[in-house]
Amino acid sequence: MIRRSHVFGLVLLALAAPPCLADIYGFVDEHGAHFSDVALDSRYKLYMKTKPPVAAKSLAPQASAETQPGLAPAAAAAMPKAHKPYAAMIAKVAREQKLEPALLHAVVMAESAYNPRARSRKGATGLMQLMPETAKRYGVSDRLNPLENLRGGARYLRDLLALFDNNLRLVLAAYNAGEGAVMRSGNAIPNYPETRAYVPRVLRHYEQYRAHESAL
Repeated sequence: MIRRSHVFGLVLLALAAPPCLADIYGFVDEHGAHFSDVALDSRYKLYMKTKPPVAAKSLAPQASAETQPGLAPAAAAAMPKAHKPYAAMIAKVAREQKLEPALLHAVVMAESAYNPRARSRKGATGLMQLMPETAKRYGVSDRLNPLENLRGGARYLRDLLALFDNNLRLVLAAYNAGEGAVMRSGNAIPNYPETRAYVPRVLRHYEQYRAHESAL
């Protein structure tokens, strides 16, 4: 996660994003989480295996996961085992902050692959890779504490949703690059390679988790 600046907001809910399914490979090291749609070397292990539903080709491009026959069972089967220990905690924090659990799961998966001790070379730490200043802003005293980390990240997402009028693509771009970078780009995704790759990756996870939840 790139450094972030100050933000104010009200409680709002996230908008759905178009689905995009692909196999996800990744690993976590001392520099943080690394992901790709192919195994670039021996360090990359399969985290998610998905298969686009056969019926999807005949659907409108903007159809959501709930309207696509066959997507929910496929996504449900693709959930990584790593999410299970934190499912109840994420559900609790999502209720507290009036957010979708799927959104928190998606960000956690992209940021740390559910590793509560993940650290990036830029100083981001924990499940939601909070930077020190973000943790301080939201009252997180121990970024390695999974519950505190989740709460801080969830509150930040909630405020970003208010700031960017529920535009989930801009919210995710701001979570990665900072809200100032998004605003300086004219309320568009900044032209940073990391952020350009980050946003669709989180949206893909988001749709998979939403489909998983609807299938339960």
